[in-house]
Amino acid sequence: MEIADHRTPAPNLAGLASYAWNLTADTPRAVLGLAGPPGAGKSTLARALVERIGEGAAYLPLDGFHLSNAQLERLGLTARKGSEPSFDVWGYVDLLRRVLDETGRDIYVPDYDRTLDEPVAARHVVPPAARLIVTEGNYLACDLPGWREAYVFMEECWYVEAPGDVRQMRLVERQLAGGRDEARAREWVATNDDPNGELVEKSRDRCRRILSTIGMDMFNSQQ
Repeated sequence: MEIADHRTPAPNLAGLASYAWNLTADTPRAVLGLAGPPGAGKSTLARALVERIGEGAAYLPLDGFHLSNAQLERLGLTARKGSEPSFDVWGYVDLLRRVLDETGRDIYVPDYDRTLDEPVAARHVVPPAARLIVTEGNYLACDLPGWREAYVFMEECWYVEAPGDVRQMRLVERQLAGGRDEARAREWVATNDDPNGELVEKSRDRCRRILSTIGMDMFNSQQ
């Protein structure tokens, strides 16, 4: 994969979708990865790209590979939920391999349910018609065991970033929505999300394109 810092500070969704679709030009199916720190807007951009492209694209979130709360407790990782070791990275690698190899059948994709606070099976599907798979998650470009293997399956990986104050606001709001009070929400962000983001930032230079979604109406079909 060619690595370069193609900055796109104010991206246009139509242009990004066109560029992403072109990744399928020489292959029956391609995977586009979106990496970046917590709260940067990865999932929003991924869903917007899939919506813009239509039936030729499908969504595959890393969040579906969160370990269950029971496994986190067993491993002593409850307080570090969302950290790099709290994901089933090898399960994720296997699913990326399947979506590239098994193009003639439906492939079901898990997700994370913030109401249940648990991963759930088969929320999404990759149908045979999907030629571009948009996957997103914090650690996709990390040069670490498992993540290196996942990275190989991506035609390109883009880095999504946002100003620190914007990410902090989003992350605190996410914890408030999950039931924490403000003090506990800010503590969680400081002790969990912030260290996770620092690790992810080390992978920035491994991404083909660096972009921010600030100021982009990602669900405006006329954009």
